Amino acid sequence: MAVLKPFRGMRYDVSVAGDISALCCPPYDIISEQQRLDYINQNQYNIIRLELPAEGKNPYITASDILNMWRDKGVLVYEDKPAVYIYEEEFTAYNERKSIKGIIARVRLEEFSKGIILPHEFTLSKAKEDRLNLMKATNCNFSQIYALYMDSEHTTLNTIEEHSCESAALEFTDGDNVTHRLWIITDEQTIAKLVSDFADRKLYIADGHHRYETALNYRNYCRENNISSQGDACDYQMIYLVDMEHPGLVVFPTHRLVRDLPDFDKEKVLNKCAEYFDITLKHGTENMEAELTGLYDKGKKAFGFYCGNNEWYMLVLKSLDVMGQILPDLSVPSQQLDVTVLHSLILEKIFGIDRENMEAQINLTYTKYFSEAIKGVDEGKFQCSFVLNPTRVKEIRDVAAAGEKMPQKSTYFYPKMITGMIMNDLGIE
Repeated sequence: MAVLKPFRGMRYDVSVAGDISALCCPPYDIISEQQRLDYINQNQYNIIRLELPAEGKNPYITASDILNMWRDKGVLVYEDKPAVYIYEEEFTAYNERKSIKGIIARVRLEEFSKGIILPHEFTLSKAKEDRLNLMKATNCNFSQIYALYMDSEHTTLNTIEEHSCESAALEFTDGDNVTHRLWIITDEQTIAKLVSDFADRKLYIADGHHRYETALNYRNYCRENNISSQGDACDYQMIYLVDMEHPGLVVFPTHRLVRDLPDFDKEKVLNKCAEYFDITLKHGTENMEAELTGLYDKGKKAFGFYCGNNEWYMLVLKSLDVMGQILPDLSVPSQQLDVTVLHSLILEKIFGIDRENMEAQINLTYTKYFSEAIKGVDEGKFQCSFVLNPTRVKEIRDVAAAGEKMPQKSTYFYPKMITGMIMNDLGIE
């Protein structure tokens, strides 16, 4: 099953580069141009210059040049011995302080068809092209893929907890009040134990589908061009591995906002929805999330349909039987996803927004923020919004195990991993 290896991670020498808090950044795909510049202004060695290159005529080549310069100057150095890294994030969600902890290791790449490493969402080609160009230029992973594993006895988590009792090698709290900690495990017996834990396990990609598919493409590119052979470092990807039943695992919903539909008519939408949903008019949005959560806890498929004026409609699916009728070729776990219900019965059937439209975001925008789902409509930027409950982790596992994928933006794992605490240079064994 999943094959893990320790690796000599590439890390900042903070005595040369400066405080680690000014060297890291959030995931590249949520950073604006102004934020990118702010990070560089704060510290010229910030990882953003490698992870989201935008300098020179060919930013990817510039990133390679910067990487080489930083290695030469001792800004970036390598672990003396192969290691597995314990990474923890302490954060606030739903008004509660939580913590999630897992390990970072090299994991052997496997085609999805083998059923060892499984995806759960569809991806876009543009993002994969960008990441492939960066890998070709730098031969590095600057950020981790996030994957889940099943461990009913929590044996790996117990080992992780045992070896992260002491102070972390690196620790800082970012601007979102997320505290990041990194421990470095070089003890060979401990590493061997962790590696053996995964011999019978499958991995479920939680976040980083683009990067995983890019890593497969890069591995194939290296082999086809005689840059690497089977078993070389290019066959592996840096992955953050978390117990699927970890008490700190948080998945936020991703809400849908609709715009620019011709002849949008709220009453016509409601009339058509009545065939499948029980509909209740609600006044005031302050309790919308709480009411949806109550139905979520009862196992109901429910959405908040908002069109402005501080009024919204609770849509509760009458029966799941209809999903089997309209999507007979999908597995039951896929049929019963909240996002599948919304997409198939409303966005596609009533609004005419098909999968290609969704992927191109012609009439659809996504947000994880409830406030944006409401404000966007109130300001006239959108015609309506749909507020969702989060996808359950069990549903992610079941859909992936069925060999299927969820619609894009079905999940938002929180918090995102920080970029810059540990990097994977594929030129180093």
